[in-house]
Amino acid sequence: MNNLAYETAHHDGDPNVQGDIAAMRSLRPVPRISIQAFCETEGVAGPIERAADDRRMARTHLKVHMGGIATAIEFYQSAPTPNLIIVESRREPREMIEQLRQLAEHCDPSTKVIVIGHYNDVWLYRELIRSGISEYVVAPISMADVVSVVASIFGDPEADPIGTSIAFIGAKGGVGSSTIAHNVGWAMSTLFKSEVVVADLDLPFGTANINFDQDPAQGIAEAVFAPERIDEVYLDRLLAQCAEHLSLLAAPSSLDRVYDFDPDAFQQIIDTAQRSAPLLVLDLPHAWNGWTKNTLMQADEVVITATPELANLRNTKNLVDTLKKLRPNDAPPRLIVNQTGIPKRPEISAADFAQPLGLEPTAVIPFEPQLFGNAANNGRMLGEMDAQNAIVETINEIAHVLTGRSEIKVKKKAGLASLLDRLKLKI
Repeated sequence: MNNLAYETAHHDGDPNVQGDIAAMRSLRPVPRISIQAFCETEGVAGPIERAADDRRMARTHLKVHMGGIATAIEFYQSAPTPNLIIVESRREPREMIEQLRQLAEHCDPSTKVIVIGHYNDVWLYRELIRSGISEYVVAPISMADVVSVVASIFGDPEADPIGTSIAFIGAKGGVGSSTIAHNVGWAMSTLFKSEVVVADLDLPFGTANINFDQDPAQGIAEAVFAPERIDEVYLDRLLAQCAEHLSLLAAPSSLDRVYDFDPDAFQQIIDTAQRSAPLLVLDLPHAWNGWTKNTLMQADEVVITATPELANLRNTKNLVDTLKKLRPNDAPPRLIVNQTGIPKRPEISAADFAQPLGLEPTAVIPFEPQLFGNAANNGRMLGEMDAQNAIVETINEIAHVLTGRSEIKVKKKAGLASLLDRLKLKI
């Protein structure tokens, strides 16, 4: 149904359109996802473009391209795939399926696909669903159809959280865990055009608001002290927009009150945020209490940042061993060795640091105070200050690994008998 027909029917009280409106009233807002549509006809492109203006789609980033599956294949040969791809095809069923198989070769595993076709064919529908397509819709379509099908995939309150939670914690204070968390979050949002929420859980001393040059009036404190109000709408009001695809749940960074929380104090916030965005970066303080333990236990990924000295090694070993008990069926945490190569400071080599932990470092980041200092003092990310810097490339590689787009290369381990003995003596 084209826009004019839709509007005319609406004003004339068409029962079908009234039914669409009634159905849309019950739909939940769609989370922060990126959507790209590839349309062959204006009859499909128009409703999709209008759907972007619907209040339920207000948090999405939706872009419409003209051209069908072939255009999408060409586009994603050099661009990251979004959370959702909508493709229109007028091809006959078997030819359409072959094109979709070619498209799948360029899609991330987490990307969902909606196909709008022109054949009302039961065999085609079953074959598409069997092959992993999220939904098949037969043209012509209305704006209500578009909003409804997207909301059914991403707005189902009974569905599992769409977001992956990544918890960053430092083995000691001052090792740069927060800086890395913020920069990795920013990298994921810019590299992959994926919606990212950074949650600063260090309420008294958090630095995310400074690093992102934000001064929001509200933030995570409002949510944690009023758990009965937490839902996706309320959480959306607390988020500060830092970049096109990145939002911040800021800490108050004040000492006006004490922050003693129950072990499950942050769980509802995290669950709600995971339903609101595909990627959730949790910036944890260097502390050990009930809620930090629970947050690390529940996170999808854990990243430990440490500097190459003995106290960090001891703390990291304790964290790794504890997380293994708390998360027996999960992969071990990721290790980032930070601030290596400080002049005149004796340090443990990255290979020797990693061996007693049974881990391979996901990244080794050298000490470069000018780059980090300039970024911090200007409220900018490293990639904004010097996109060609080798450290920025390392941050980008971390973002790829944590989103499953690549894996670290395993290196041969070095011997560490004497250091391990020293570690045992210290523990």
